[in-house]
Amino acid sequence: MVTFKGTKVVSGIAIGRLFVYMHPDKHISRAKIEDVQAELDTFNEARCRAIRQLEDLYTSSVEYLGELNASIFVAQEMLLEDDQYIKFVEKQITESNYNAAYAVALASDEFSRIFASIEDKYMKSHVADVRDVSERLLRILCGAEAEMIEPGEPCIFASDDFNAGDIVMFNRENVLGFATMFGSPVSHASILAGTMGLPSVVGLGQEMLSIYDGRLAIINGIKGELIIDPDKRTLERMKRKQKEYEEQQRMLLLLKGKNNVTKSGAYINVYANIGSVEGVETALAYDAGGIGLFRSEFIYMESMTYPTEDEQFLIYKEVLEKMRGRKVIIRTLDLGTDKQASYFRPEKEINPALGYRAIRISLAQPGIFKTQLRALYRASVYGNLDIMFPLIISVDEVITIKKIIKEVTNELDAEGIPHRKETRLGIMIETPAAVMISDELAKHVDFFSIGTNDLTQYTLAIDRQNPKLETYFNSLHPALLKMIRMTVENAHKAGIPVDICGEAAADLNHTKDFIRLGVDALSVSPNMVLPLRKKIRELE
Repeated sequence: MVTFKGTKVVSGIAIGRLFVYMHPDKHISRAKIEDVQAELDTFNEARCRAIRQLEDLYTSSVEYLGELNASIFVAQEMLLEDDQYIKFVEKQITESNYNAAYAVALASDEFSRIFASIEDKYMKSHVADVRDVSERLLRILCGAEAEMIEPGEPCIFASDDFNAGDIVMFNRENVLGFATMFGSPVSHASILAGTMGLPSVVGLGQEMLSIYDGRLAIINGIKGELIIDPDKRTLERMKRKQKEYEEQQRMLLLLKGKNNVTKSGAYINVYANIGSVEGVETALAYDAGGIGLFRSEFIYMESMTYPTEDEQFLIYKEVLEKMRGRKVIIRTLDLGTDKQASYFRPEKEINPALGYRAIRISLAQPGIFKTQLRALYRASVYGNLDIMFPLIISVDEVITIKKIIKEVTNELDAEGIPHRKETRLGIMIETPAAVMISDELAKHVDFFSIGTNDLTQYTLAIDRQNPKLETYFNSLHPALLKMIRMTVENAHKAGIPVDICGEAAADLNHTKDFIRLGVDALSVSPNMVLPLRKKIRELE
């Protein structure tokens, strides 16, 4: 029996024969070329071929994956048509005389570098997006495309790595689960595996070789393991766990449509945190009561330049319409620290967490802020929209925000553009300063949302991105609990609700603490909505 440990992507247990497929080797060498035009033609022919492949993948997957998930291939096609990506490759060919394959490899590294440095897990998925597209181009350029001959029976599919196109092309009836040597838990391949509900593990390491093809294997998606040639005792134990897990999932699904009410009758709203339109479908699938945090900065981070008013409006409108009247709280631009856009490069800061970020950028650059506010207010008539502002530390900031909103709504009135003036406005409580003046802030807004990630960082003087300090980072430090209590008390005195949208909201060991403190809502990742609902209903 051999056990490989990796990173779980999709929970669950799969038992079956292992089908191992390793992608053909591609040899990328740096070579100086003489015929520049011929190399440019080679690149563009490969790019056009890759675009046709992605169009076919979208068409073949949209019916069973849904438009939102299939749009992965549309986004990748857009990257292949992006001027900056194309010009970067062409520059390497024309100015450095590099061969097309090496130029694409350089583009892959450059365009994924920005996303790779970002802490947020969702944004790291765009590293895989860039690499997926570049990998497709490289296989065409290197002649390393090969058709996979699938097994005729259900198997666990294993490989060096899978991209989104691989996942879509498999005969789903023959796939029990996925296991890869490399890969990311937030890649689009992983997202699609989750959509299909297939147990998956990535990052098993290079020891997971082709020699294991055809062996009996078990994917333990709960622990992130791949077990090959299990002994009789392990096999029986995992079969029992498989049945237990499937029963737990059935029981959770029975909670869809149920209220989030404790045994003593306290009602707690349970919302979902998302960062894209694609997240709406997942939030609805898990029956979230609404969107407690839509991270609008991802729109900026996915764009090659500042998104226009119309581009933002269409995204906000789609989110609101898809939520069908359920609450949607959209946070305004929160760039800075770990979240950067390639075109927005402020001066290097010694301590960016304490620097030019979030609402400070919006107020310092009112043109960018007004563009977003116009898009939000235009979208407000299409659903139940609340707008939230990050990193507030003073009443003056709120007053300034309201003045800018007044200017925006007056402009929309003058232009005859419909909008909802009574749109509720809230702020994030994520600094000790905001906690200490929460009684004053509560007089000027309609709700509070406590961001435990930053509030913990600023209160405990701990950089939450520093792995050496993980043991010190405690979102439930007594000081934090006192701050939450103070915030809730001041909010309720003013008659406004409070939610928690930080990572701590998903910690089921402390759900009771938050309810005891008087929090009105908890906003978590979509897959935690039903487990949190179950926990709430079990509490006295």
